[in-house]
Amino acid sequence: MELLYPGFEAFVWTVGLLILTLQTFQNGIYIVQLFGAVPEFLRARRRSSRLREWWLLTSDVTPPVTLLVPGYNEQETIVESVRSLLTLQYPELEIIVVNDGSKDGTLQRLIEAFELSPLPKALPRRVGYKPVRGIYGTPRLPGLIVIDKENGGKADALNAALDVAKHPLVCSVDADSLLDSEALLRAVRPFIDEPEETVAVGGTIRVVNGSRVRAGQVEEVRAPRGWVELFQSVEYVRAFLMARMAWTRSRTVTIISGAFGVFNRHRLLQMGGYAHGTVGEDMELVVRMYRHASETGAPMRVWHVPDPVCWTEAPDSLKILARQRTRWQRGLCETLWRHRTMIGSPRYGSVGMSSMPQFLFFDVVSPVLEMVGLLLVPLCTLAGILSIEFFFAYCAVVFGFGISLSLGSFVLSEFVLRRHGRAVDLWWMGLGAIVENLGYRQLNSFWRVMGIWQFLKGKQGWGDMQRKGFQVRPNA
Repeated sequence: MELLYPGFEAFVWTVGLLILTLQTFQNGIYIVQLFGAVPEFLRARRRSSRLREWWLLTSDVTPPVTLLVPGYNEQETIVESVRSLLTLQYPELEIIVVNDGSKDGTLQRLIEAFELSPLPKALPRRVGYKPVRGIYGTPRLPGLIVIDKENGGKADALNAALDVAKHPLVCSVDADSLLDSEALLRAVRPFIDEPEETVAVGGTIRVVNGSRVRAGQVEEVRAPRGWVELFQSVEYVRAFLMARMAWTRSRTVTIISGAFGVFNRHRLLQMGGYAHGTVGEDMELVVRMYRHASETGAPMRVWHVPDPVCWTEAPDSLKILARQRTRWQRGLCETLWRHRTMIGSPRYGSVGMSSMPQFLFFDVVSPVLEMVGLLLVPLCTLAGILSIEFFFAYCAVVFGFGISLSLGSFVLSEFVLRRHGRAVDLWWMGLGAIVENLGYRQLNSFWRVMGIWQFLKGKQGWGDMQRKGFQVRPNA
């Protein structure tokens, strides 16, 4: 090998050591985030109490909220989702559902389920969105409004709902999601505690697959039975209950999931609403809010609160999951490119100096390096170029750290939230936290690389996301 390619062995060793060093550094940061999340969890537990929830439910200081629910081809879940929102414990609530030009029976199922009829309602047109075909409501549920409009994408649908909303806070909720009945009460606490600074709050997203649903509420939490859904369930725990709690501690929360996030309506309208031309409108919005605050001197604080839980239906096939993950990666790349001047700029504080560079390195550069390492290290070990000791060190970093982080996040989440009551579910989730590191996480890195490639090619659109609906128990 050395005779044919002089210096090749030295090159492989250099690349291998670089990949090993960078992945060790990355996993070290994740461990710091895991331990950094612990005090935030404890602080969140101290703030949370049944007495305070009762006070929020009856107090005049609890701000009214409008729920923004965009939906496209959601006929399998839309009725149950709206029923879930109608059961929320909240003193003053408005629900605006947007049918974004669905090709299935989404609108008809809403009309039939809630006995809707056309409403005469003027549109302020304070933000841009596609033409509205009709607005529906019912005297039986005066807080429920359904907007039927031409298809324009999720951001466009959210803008239509934002334009019609009347309350000072708005909460974006995916149409395929369910909220715990106390979720909104818990999510608005930072707006009450720090009203001048708080502009956005995100909650925890959990996978509903396998759980029992009745009357729009998750009645019994169970671990998903399928491996694909199980791995996603573990992944959501790690993402929402480790990284985002650590970001809250360092005041660098730059992602609020589109499935559940509460925002100051005035600030959104001031910034022109949700951005068009991106599939990552949730992250782009928060990053743009930080940019606006830094450039104008406006006060700004974004929170992640662990106990308001939103339940979402996860894809149950690798084909659909691949579409979702490549789309997420395209959205990340689009946001980083749109706001590239923030990366490494002291003007934007810890977000510009820490959060944005971490996204660039951990979520764009690192997946490419991981794919190179997964191909290069085993092949070069078999060829005798890399030592067996190096191979075991690489596996310890790639797999050992991953398993430790997944198990640590799961244990921490159960300590704080205590969602799984059955021992079999705890064991099954624990097994998933181990097994997902032996193929699934590497597959995710491959999808991220594909998402980067699609971004570079300029691909647009969401792709088809098929829904099967929730596992609903009929009312007794």
